[in-house]
Amino acid sequence: MNFDAILSPPEIDLLPQADLSRTVCIVFDILRATSSIITGLAHGAEAVRPVLTIEEALEEKRRWPDAILGGERHGDRIDGFDIGNSPLEYCRADLKRIITTTTNGTVALRACEGAAEVVAGAFLNMGALEAFLCERQAERVALVCAGTFRDLALEDVLAAGRLLSAFPGARLTDAAETALALYTKYDDDLPGALRRAANGRVLVSRGREADVAWCAQVAVYPLLGIMREGVIAAATPGA
Repeated sequence: MNFDAILSPPEIDLLPQADLSRTVCIVFDILRATSSIITGLAHGAEAVRPVLTIEEALEEKRRWPDAILGGERHGDRIDGFDIGNSPLEYCRADLKRIITTTTNGTVALRACEGAAEVVAGAFLNMGALEAFLCERQAERVALVCAGTFRDLALEDVLAAGRLLSAFPGARLTDAAETALALYTKYDDDLPGALRRAANGRVLVSRGREADVAWCAQVAVYPLLGIMREGVIAAATPGA
């Protein structure tokens, strides 16, 4: 396999114009969008639709009237929405359909729509991601790090590096090598690294340290979040 890493939002902006037809994209927004999506799927959500804007979310709500509106701006729940972007809010069994919009994560997911496959990734489902890639043996894999506003996010790059560490014989671009090297530096204390990351510091300062601890758990859920036709649903490797 050939691995690349998309490390920041300016690179993500270019993905819709790229030929991704033979590329599997795994999207990481560890703090917190993809961690929340995986948590929701693990607790029984049947479909999660990531959208770009608040206006699009409201429009989709008219099409999916039974859906829950979730998401954030500047880390806080959007006014009028049912839930925010905390993975702890996604543990509810009644969240069957979710429409979500976030500052970076849903943008990154939608930017990959032209890929052969789009997968929501987190530390939480890392084992399933590894199994999926072993089975899939894709020619090209892009690890898409959603970032924070326009900047790289440490926690997303660490997740990419963690996944890369499971494939020692793979061919890596320089960006992927960078992610792997960064993970090697922090792999003995991922919870601490997430707390020290810029997003982690902000969440802790706002009393959301439990979110950070939740998102730092590795290989808790043996499932994938596969996006098809703009909707993410749960799948298991080998299914």
